[in-house]
Amino acid sequence: MDDRSPSDTTATVDPREWAAPRPSGLRRVVPILTWLPAYDRSSVRFDLIAGATLWGLLVPESIAYAGLAGLPPEAGLYTLLATLAAYVLFGTSKHLVVAATSAAAVLLATAVASAEPASTVEYAGTAAAVVLLCAGLFLLAGVLRLGFIAQFLSRPVMEGFVFGLAIFVTVKQLPKLFGIPAGEGNSVQQLLHLLTHLDETSAVTLAVGVGALALLVGAERFAPRLPGGLLALVLGILISGALGLAQHGVAIVGTVPSGLPSVGIPDIKSEDVATLLAAAAGMVLVIFSESLGAAQAFATKYGYEIDPNQELIALGVANAGSGLVGGLAGGGSLSQSAVNEGAGARSEVSPLFAAGLILITVLFLTPLFKNLPEAVLAALIIHAVSRLWKFRQFRLYYREQRIEFWLGLATLAGVTLIDVLPGLVIGVVAMLLLVIYTASRPHLGVLGAVPGVPGAYGDVERHPDYDRIPELLVLRIEAPLFYANATLVRDRIKYLVGSSDPLPRAVILEPSAQDGLDITSAEMLEQLITSLRSAGIDFALADLRQPVIDMARRTGLLETLGEDRIFHTIDEAVQTLSALAHRLPAVTSDSPKI
Repeated sequence: MDDRSPSDTTATVDPREWAAPRPSGLRRVVPILTWLPAYDRSSVRFDLIAGATLWGLLVPESIAYAGLAGLPPEAGLYTLLATLAAYVLFGTSKHLVVAATSAAAVLLATAVASAEPASTVEYAGTAAAVVLLCAGLFLLAGVLRLGFIAQFLSRPVMEGFVFGLAIFVTVKQLPKLFGIPAGEGNSVQQLLHLLTHLDETSAVTLAVGVGALALLVGAERFAPRLPGGLLALVLGILISGALGLAQHGVAIVGTVPSGLPSVGIPDIKSEDVATLLAAAAGMVLVIFSESLGAAQAFATKYGYEIDPNQELIALGVANAGSGLVGGLAGGGSLSQSAVNEGAGARSEVSPLFAAGLILITVLFLTPLFKNLPEAVLAALIIHAVSRLWKFRQFRLYYREQRIEFWLGLATLAGVTLIDVLPGLVIGVVAMLLLVIYTASRPHLGVLGAVPGVPGAYGDVERHPDYDRIPELLVLRIEAPLFYANATLVRDRIKYLVGSSDPLPRAVILEPSAQDGLDITSAEMLEQLITSLRSAGIDFALADLRQPVIDMARRTGLLETLGEDRIFHTIDEAVQTLSALAHRLPAVTSDSPKI
């Protein structure tokens, strides 16, 4: 643990940059026009090394993710050609790497399967259409400045979805590792199918897959700077070719086309558009949440700002390029970006170098992948998603916030027991219900005077030593009052009045979090004022913001309340109403009921 005080740390960021005006015009839409002219040429060597390291990671991972999405290996490489350069041009993160990810690949496969394509050609066309739909939604959200949409997935729900996705992916890859035909159904059904067909295991295939997995785990643990994925890929190809593993029942990738991809817009059936659009919307939410989370992590570490709306634009352009060349959906990956950073990247230029190496690979090196065993790709995928098994996080959530733990667990169960997209829907709906439930039950605190601090008031439930105000009931609502909680707040105030002994002569309410006032809430306050005053109890509001006062005037609430019952501070209201209370008759149980 770092126990240094803030004054002991070395400043690496100028805080004045936080208040600097943002670029305008074309430089805002294309951020590279801002930072590239100031690029330090001494960083080229570091960015080139990082780019080569990134290439070594992305080539095997992208080929594996293409298989995960049900697409040929070259689709993963085509994705990189489009996404790496596009994000560098339009993104605002200095460290984020945008490429194919395991989550995006699985979601793409699930979305395409919902359209039930009849052939591999139709499958590839449908996949490209889904990626283009994602691109369109990203761009539309960016133009409409909807960067806040990532906030609709809480961290536990997102982690539950990713955890479930990791289980889904792992179970789906196990048959390739064992050389057994895959089963159908959810993750549990597929796992049961595997366990009941273990007698059909191909020993050679299993040896290849387990060997690749051991190499990946060993390289990560004992030689983290070694490109384990690339090493497993190369050794798999060499051993497969030298020993003729295909003749021993080991499935191999086969011929991978060389050359640049063709560019085109795919055709899809009109009746499939609605289904695919809904699936694309779910993909956009997940990809953006994952990408923005990774980008924010590096921005916080290095002290710069991320523009969420521009990130939407960047992801839209990246996916548009990928869809046009038949690639996968692309998103920001924390693990891939961490490799880039750890390799010494100094700027956004390193992914450009990686893209250049990918281009060389596509043009000249794809014939080398012919003998690559499918079991090696399965090992690469299983190793990649092993980082997404969130046991530690869920133990933490269980200790910190049980209800969010259960929401995350429900999302995980939905992905595992039903399917990927239904699991996501379960998580989003559950989170929205929690938001509505929480917002509809705001805390209504009874305030008392803080001893020794004139004019200060605090919650007596949290601080029992605070002094209740004689003959007054002072309340603070600690969340915005709106139509969903108006009735509950009214009933709670009436309960607090009725349970007070003696009954108060006046109620003071401070809506401290109130920026506006809707019609339902205004009507509720009018009803409350009428009920209280019919019982001989006065009512006042303190610390109102101007939009609330304006709305109160338009709805007639201000006329019912009286302008002399609006006070600048709680203390002003307490002093005024305490003086008035001494001149009023006491409120007794014989007074009209409220």
